[in-house]
This record gives sequence, structure tokens and C-alpha cells, in this order.
Amino acid sequence: MHTVRIQDRPFSYGTESDSFAAAAGPAGAVVTFLGRVRDDGGRLSVMEIEHYPGMTERAVTAILDEAVTRWDLTAGLVIHRHGRIAPGEAIMMVATAARHRAEAFAAAEFLMDYLKSRAPFWKKEFGPDGAEWVAARDADEQALDRW
Repeated sequence: MHTVRIQDRPFSYGTESDSFAAAAGPAGAVVTFLGRVRDDGGRLSVMEIEHYPGMTERAVTAILDEAVTRWDLTAGLVIHRHGRIAPGEAIMMVATAARHRAEAFAAAEFLMDYLKSRAPFWKKEFGPDGAEWVAARDADEQALDRW
């Protein structure tokens, strides 16, 4: 089971995690990660995420396919939201299943790094001073060097 879902509706991390683990087959390790909208300065009212339907799904599927091949995953899941998302809400989830934990953890980290830097999403933050596009960070780009 290798699944990519790009959606505007919220999802339940617990439900998704349980369903993924139940369907993961003979995996000895299941790793999940939940990303939430941060509000470091307490000034974010909402984040808006834009994407191009079709193109985004193809790009994220290619990233997941690479992880499945590199780490021989028995299952992989990527859920990423778009639209308006409030601070604290889930923005994305990655789940991987493999025979051993090292492969599951490595594949999950790979997916998170590549989703952060290469998936075609555009983020805009809204606060009391107006709206501002979120710029790419050097640290996110540098994280790709290990892969």
C-alpha cells in the first residue's frame, strides 16, 4: 500500500496511523510523523497553502516511489493539506513501514526532507500585519545533502 493524498479537509492522525499500521502487512516497523502549523511568534492567524492539482500529486508520488524503492518499504503514506489551515492544525503526515526500524525511520526522514524542499506547495502566512509568502530556508535545502 503506497498512498498519496493531497486534500483540503482535516484528517485524524490517530485514525490514519491505526489504519496504516493495520494495512502495513508483514512490516516489523512502522514510523509516523505529523507536521502541524507552527506559530512561533504568536502572530499567525492562518496559513494558506496553494498547489497545482495533478502536478503536485505526481511530484509527491515520485518522492514516495523513490523512498519505497530505496528502503524496500512494505507501505508508505503521505497526506498533505492545502487551503487555509490554522495554527496547531495538522498540515501533513508521513507514515512508512518496513521490515526493520532503520529503513522505516530513514525513509520517513527522506520523505519529510523532500516534501519540505521539493514538493510544489506555496505557503502564505496571514497575521496582524497582512500576508507574507513563506520563503525557502537554507537549512531545508541543506538537509537534502545527506540523501
